Amino acid sequence: MPTPTVGVVVNPAAGRDVRRLTGSASVSDTYGKRRAAECVIAGLDAVDEPVDALFAPDSSRIGQRAVEETDRPGVGVLDIEVEGTGSDTRRAAAAFREAADAVVAFGGDGTARDLAVEIGDVPVLAVSTGTNNVVPTMVDGTVAGAAAAFVATGAVSADAVATRHATVAAEVDDGRSVRGLATVGLVDRSFVGTRAILDPDDFLGGIVSRASRGDIGLSGIAGACTQLAPIASRGVALDLDPDADRTVSAITTPGVVEEVGVADWERLGPEGEWTFAVDEAVVSADGERELAVQDAAVSVRPVADGPRIVDFDAVFERAPTIGE
Repeated sequence: MPTPTVGVVVNPAAGRDVRRLTGSASVSDTYGKRRAAECVIAGLDAVDEPVDALFAPDSSRIGQRAVEETDRPGVGVLDIEVEGTGSDTRRAAAAFREAADAVVAFGGDGTARDLAVEIGDVPVLAVSTGTNNVVPTMVDGTVAGAAAAFVATGAVSADAVATRHATVAAEVDDGRSVRGLATVGLVDRSFVGTRAILDPDDFLGGIVSRASRGDIGLSGIAGACTQLAPIASRGVALDLDPDADRTVSAITTPGVVEEVGVADWERLGPEGEWTFAVDEAVVSADGERELAVQDAAVSVRPVADGPRIVDFDAVFERAPTIGE
């Protein structure tokens, strides 16, 4: 039988956008990411049987350097093209769909979204190095490697610790569409410009796949209205207005809590849809602006086919102990 394999993706751009200058988010530099990636390799030794690691190459050579610095056998670099864009993660995910038994992804919600496009049923352990992260978890690289090894080897059943995460989508009446893992929003701007969203008053509304008061951004605003776990084909749609009579307090960016006007909101089921009529706006996905629209109807809805996201705590609750 082939040796169980853990794939590793490191997004060199995650956690380095302009929001570092406007909020209190931590900075995730190249050296820190490389050290975290190297720690994944160490974490593989938490299981008794051999586990290989396959790193996706990246434009900053974080993954390549992690491989070069180790003398552990069975660690290599995936043979794919590198362009320095989100397509690198999507290509890696497509390769890992066949080559990996679990994947550790270092990045933010956008990285997890890019991975989800091609990863199929491979369990994903999403580690936060981005800005307004809702899906990834802040966890040590060694812990991530150990959790991935337990899942990849079958010492912990992936079915017991991985949940199919919902996604959300926006469709413009001209045929264009955007898919988000945690959020899809409408921003009151006429052009994409800097991709990061800085001011919550810019949001016209949108849809989230999960809602909690402990989330940041649009998911946190929705969490002040209702609670929603990221289960298949469910979502919360929001109509936001700074002049609305009703306001909620939410964490809008790291280090910032603001009052946000909520004109209306609704929980959506599998067939649910909410339509916005906009004169001029930008459609965003997971906190980044994607499409400029004018004089358009934009419909948002929950979608079922998200990635299988691993719960780190659940892995270690089920990990073998000496008493078993």
